[in-house]
Amino acid sequence: MSQLNRNVDRDIFLLPIAQAKAATFVDLYFQSTVLILVHTGSKRVLCPINGELVGEVGDAIVFPMGSVVTLENRPVLRENYRATGVCFSLRAIEAVFANDKPTPRSAGIQLASDCQAESAQILNAVRDTLSDPNIPEPIRQYRLLEPLVWLKSRGIYLSPHAEDKPLSKVRRLIQTDLTHPWRSSEVAKHFAVSEATMRRWLAESGQGFSKILQNTRLEQGLSLLQSTDTPVADIAFTCGFKTSSHFSDSFKKRFGLNPSEIRKVEDRSED
Repeated sequence: MSQLNRNVDRDIFLLPIAQAKAATFVDLYFQSTVLILVHTGSKRVLCPINGELVGEVGDAIVFPMGSVVTLENRPVLRENYRATGVCFSLRAIEAVFANDKPTPRSAGIQLASDCQAESAQILNAVRDTLSDPNIPEPIRQYRLLEPLVWLKSRGIYLSPHAEDKPLSKVRRLIQTDLTHPWRSSEVAKHFAVSEATMRRWLAESGQGFSKILQNTRLEQGLSLLQSTDTPVADIAFTCGFKTSSHFSDSFKKRFGLNPSEIRKVEDRSED
């Protein structure tokens, strides 16, 4: 278990998620492996491998790195949809699953049902570990891997040998600076290939460079709207849009609702 000597706390972080209005998000991309713990409302996921999955309160849903899915977050009466994401780097996955026998194909999105007490205990342990600077480093490293060990005990498998596809490489480069005016020629040069080769690279994802750039920026915007109280205008600039209105128009075209609707609690009272 030499992998555990690495500083894994930099590779594991928590992402609080809140959403006021039900919305379906098509073709969302997961750059890293994410464990979603549902607290209020429900999450409906369409997985290309496992079909439709619905996570209710107390369920845990695992999205492997590189997943592209359609999902719907569903608030309930007078309450936001709320969940917590536990995000893991590939190094953390390797530390727990490196010695496991690989499956012949991707396991896809996986659901652990009716585990509210266990998941709450695990989540609290991660929070306490991240917030306590006095925990000795070796103990910190082991504790932060507990969510993955727990998932493994529930029969969930995560590949430590994820394929680094061109889509992942390009998106990862874009995310290093979302405000940069990326051009396909510049990205091709970065990877030491021609633009024609890069187009062939990206053909398997079904998206051209412009769409990948736009989606990367908008999905980061969605994440910031769900997990922070940063003003919409600031999010727009952070994600590489020159004006707030351009961000809002593009966001609505991509996701079907305005950025403010992600946070604004609707009056869903019964007649």
